[in-house]
Amino acid sequence: MEVKRRLYTVDDVLELQGWDGHRDRKYELIHGELIEMSPANLLHGRLAGRLFRYFEDYAERRDLGAASVEAGFYSSDDRTTLLAPDVSFLSKTLLPDPEAFIFVGVMPDLAVEIKSPSDTMAELRRKSAIYLENGTQLVWIINPMKRTAEVCRLGEDGQFHSQTVERDGKLYGEDLLPGFELELRQLFSN
Repeated sequence: MEVKRRLYTVDDVLELQGWDGHRDRKYELIHGELIEMSPANLLHGRLAGRLFRYFEDYAERRDLGAASVEAGFYSSDDRTTLLAPDVSFLSKTLLPDPEAFIFVGVMPDLAVEIKSPSDTMAELRRKSAIYLENGTQLVWIINPMKRTAEVCRLGEDGQFHSQTVERDGKLYGEDLLPGFELELRQLFSN
């Protein structure tokens, strides 16, 4: 006998987070698979807070869009994938009503995933590819243990490409946040 797995949608997650004791739980979806998210450690939270502050200050001064922390994003073409990057940037042209209590029906322009001790780089690269395949232009994977970052994008060939930025390097906002530069040393400073 074949056992059928249930595939979840964005609507299911909205319902789960409002009912039956699931209210305080956070979920992501990858191709219909429900993934419960655990709380972040202190370093993870501090790095996310710093990145949010850098993005938000930069974008607000230049009227480019808005940053967020752990907001839910999905592609309007795929309601079975819902991701909540640790930090994200969404350009002004894609920004929905910031007061709305909704998941955002587009993927962020820039998504940042901060590696937790329980994450593998392979998992984070897989997740980065999902972002990119669904409209995100740039993904940064921050590795606190190594104090490095990986910059991920789709190449002109449509294939996933990543480049490691060492601890003495910089991250750039490229076309999304023109002129934005962040030294990894600054991000990881005490």
